[in-house]
Amino acid sequence: MAAGAAELQGKYQKLAQEYSKLRAQNQVLKKGVVDEQANSASLKEQLKMKDQSLRKLQQEMDSLTFRNQQLAKRVELLQDELTLSEARGKKSKKSVESSSQLSQEQKSVFNEDLQKKIEENERLHILFFEADEQHKRLEAELRTRLEVLETDAAQHQAVVDSLTKKYTDAIEKLQNDKAKLEIKSQTLEREAKDCRLRTEECQQQLKNLQAALGSRLEESLCIINEKVPFNDTRSNRYNALNVPLHNRRYQLKLRDLAGKALAFVQELVTALLNFHTYTEQKVQIFPIDSATDTISPLNQKFSQYLHENASYVRPLEEGMLHLFESITEDTVTVLETTVKLKAFSEHLASYLCFLRKILPYQLKSLEEECESSLCTAALRARNMELHRDMKRLTAVFEKLHTYVSLLALPSTKPEGLLRTNYNFVFTNIAASLHGFHDVLKDISKHYSQKATLEQDVPTATQKLITTNDCILSSVAALTNGAGKIASFFSNNLDHFTASLSYGPKGGTEFISPLSAECMLQYKKKAAAYMKSLKKPCADSVPYEEALANRRVLLSSTESREGLAQQVQQSLEKIAKLEQEKEHWMLEAQLAKIKLEKENQKLKNSLSANLTETMQEHSILPNVAEQKKETTEKREPIKSTSLAPDVESREDLIKTHYMARIAELTSHLQLADSKSVHFHAECRALAKRLSLAEKSKESLTEELKAASQNISRLQDELMTTKRSYEDQLSMMSDHLCSMNETLTKQREEIDTLKMASKGNSKKNKSR
Repeated sequence: MAAGAAELQGKYQKLAQEYSKLRAQNQVLKKGVVDEQANSASLKEQLKMKDQSLRKLQQEMDSLTFRNQQLAKRVELLQDELTLSEARGKKSKKSVESSSQLSQEQKSVFNEDLQKKIEENERLHILFFEADEQHKRLEAELRTRLEVLETDAAQHQAVVDSLTKKYTDAIEKLQNDKAKLEIKSQTLEREAKDCRLRTEECQQQLKNLQAALGSRLEESLCIINEKVPFNDTRSNRYNALNVPLHNRRYQLKLRDLAGKALAFVQELVTALLNFHTYTEQKVQIFPIDSATDTISPLNQKFSQYLHENASYVRPLEEGMLHLFESITEDTVTVLETTVKLKAFSEHLASYLCFLRKILPYQLKSLEEECESSLCTAALRARNMELHRDMKRLTAVFEKLHTYVSLLALPSTKPEGLLRTNYNFVFTNIAASLHGFHDVLKDISKHYSQKATLEQDVPTATQKLITTNDCILSSVAALTNGAGKIASFFSNNLDHFTASLSYGPKGGTEFISPLSAECMLQYKKKAAAYMKSLKKPCADSVPYEEALANRRVLLSSTESREGLAQQVQQSLEKIAKLEQEKEHWMLEAQLAKIKLEKENQKLKNSLSANLTETMQEHSILPNVAEQKKETTEKREPIKSTSLAPDVESREDLIKTHYMARIAELTSHLQLADSKSVHFHAECRALAKRLSLAEKSKESLTEELKAASQNISRLQDELMTTKRSYEDQLSMMSDHLCSMNETLTKQREEIDTLKMASKGNSKKNKSR
């Protein structure tokens, strides 16, 4: 149903576009017809003006012809009179002599009048000729204009005919589409009925699913709340600390690849050492032998630098060896954990610095060799080719160092290289290795040509020939090693790029170096734990104790924030208790000082009482001597017995208050622990209640959304049906209006044709 509606919508859009195009063409034609009407009206007015001017000219012409005829008649009369006067002169000479003066005067008058008439006639002829020429020119212009208008009218007629044909075709097509749409609307109605039945079934299934999902959701929520206090896979930062599944096959494959790479690097290092050493020997032999003559300071410095090549080349092998040893079966090897790659990158950087240091001396040495008298033109050309090759070799090593240092970044600065660029770096390393192989092939080719040319030099010695052979063998070994390592890297490029996905399960990005180190420690702990599982288990907790602890564990479903708040509250309480303890210690010290003062006062008062009694008994007679002795014996007993009573009473009070304070603090601690326990349970229950309410709200919202979708689909079905009917009616109305406009345009074009034909006939008649 949706596909049919989309088809209908597409067809209606196409028809609307065609209709808009036809409407635009119709407007253009209307504008053209209006312009032609305005042009025809202006031409009519011009024709009227020209007719009026032509009539005036014709009237003037008629008056001029009439005037000319009068003048001609008058000239004839004058000529007759002249002949008569001449005849009369023959008859009577006298009368001639007498009237000679009169005839001469008349002749002069007649001549002047005739001259004026001739000039006027000439002027009228000129005007008539000019008017005739202007009329002919205007007539030619009007005829050309009429031809242009006729051609335009013919073109417009052709356009109108094509439009009428197109409109009739469109009308037929729309009628066919209307019939098809009616058939489709009937099928859509049937499909709508089927959809209603299906929606009812879906509603029933939805209710059953909602009930089942609700029960399953409650069970899962209970399990999550009881069993999963913290989900660390949601955060990439925490998930990075999870130990990934150990892929022993991947680690063995990677270790095997690292071993092969180590062998290739060792072969490459040996070839580089030989190449630099034999190059040093060659510099001291050719073009000047150091045994017979002193070589130039440039070559001395160059050979001195070349002598230090082992200190720069050997660390490459050591760095690769350390990298191979760091990849074991028990580790997790990704770019973030390969810390030894940084050391290899640093060794490569030091070797690159060595190449940069010897490059200018090597280039100058080749140039110096070209300037020597022994160097031929062919040898000079080979030297210049080697000049370019050495520059390319240094550039290739710079490129390799750049990409290797980029690969070492994730183990030190993970933000320096994004994960999406790893594949790009690997492919560029492969391309750089192939470029390194190509450069070495060119160097081998040019060195072999240079060696053959140097053998033909007259001063060539056996030592030079053997040194060239050694250089060629070292360059050949370099070329083979570079080719092997380039093909090895290209063949295993897929494995290198696929290894990027090796990490924690569900992780969207690689682990950082710190988290990688923590993860490796966790892996060791996990391995130790797995080993410890093989040992016999210790005695377990008793069942009653486990049940008691289980209730505590189930109730303690507090979050990290709640525990932090409790710790903060307990710390505040401890601080308050410490302050109170210090306060009561001070109070106890003050009470002790007061007690000592009171004891001193009691002693002083007892001693004063004793002295008084002694004086009284000394004044008494001797008869009471016995009583005195007895009183003297009793008094110290009383005085000594009073002090221990006071101290024992104070100790009793002190112990009583201390016991009371301890009892109150224990009660307070118990109440605090109970309140914390009840608070935790209340928080857990509130969380469960909020989760249940949220799930209930989400389910109710989903139910409302489903019911709204069902009602919306029903409304859309009805609206699409109505819109189809409205669009069909609108299309029929548009077609009727288009037919009316076409008939009007045809009538206007016919009237224009008739008007243009009438104008052409009038012009032709004129």
